[in-house]
Amino acid sequence: MTADAYAHCATLTRDQWAWEFLRRNPDYQRDYRAFIAIWRALETDYGTPPQRDFSRWKRDPRAYGPLPGNAELAAPGGELCTVDDDRVLLECWMGVKWGFHKFPLDPDRTAPAPDELSWRPPPQPDALIDAPYRLDFTFDLSLPLPPQLEAAKFRLVSRAAELRRQGHAAPKTVANQRARWTAMLRLLDGDAAPDSDTAKLLYEARGLVVGAYREMLRLADGL
Repeated sequence: MTADAYAHCATLTRDQWAWEFLRRNPDYQRDYRAFIAIWRALETDYGTPPQRDFSRWKRDPRAYGPLPGNAELAAPGGELCTVDDDRVLLECWMGVKWGFHKFPLDPDRTAPAPDELSWRPPPQPDALIDAPYRLDFTFDLSLPLPPQLEAAKFRLVSRAAELRRQGHAAPKTVANQRARWTAMLRLLDGDAAPDSDTAKLLYEARGLVVGAYREMLRLADGL
């Protein structure tokens, strides 16, 4: 690919960045191909909205997850599209497994519009936050909240500045990670050859592809 192939990375939102890594996941690509083949077969048999015969559609066992080759939900929980017998509709099974609410997107899609993406809340971290990066607050609910929130914000900003002065890593944001993530995509796509300096970056990129893309949703969004 040319550098122009990554020009869109300059304006990606946090949610779009998560998609850029998920769409490169070969397991997602396989699931999507199986899903869309079933979906199109159902549309052939029962029509497309608004003419779709949904009463017949939902009686078809093909309309429910998991996909062939997937024994169970990978990440059960959250909001599911169920019918009276608690079966999960196939499109919602995909969302639970891969962490989104909207209709599954084609992995060939680059930078889908923000309203096409709706991520489920990322899972909570297994471990406690390291002490230098942890700051606890106490709020008095008998008092007005706005001034307490402003005071907490001031403490957070001050603490972040203090950590930077001490040589700790700056808080990650979309803005300060964009160049790094773009370099990761180039490595994943084979557009840049990995060497001793970028081997670790490629390893981290593969981690984002297989599931850590959801960790991006914890970061501050914005351009």
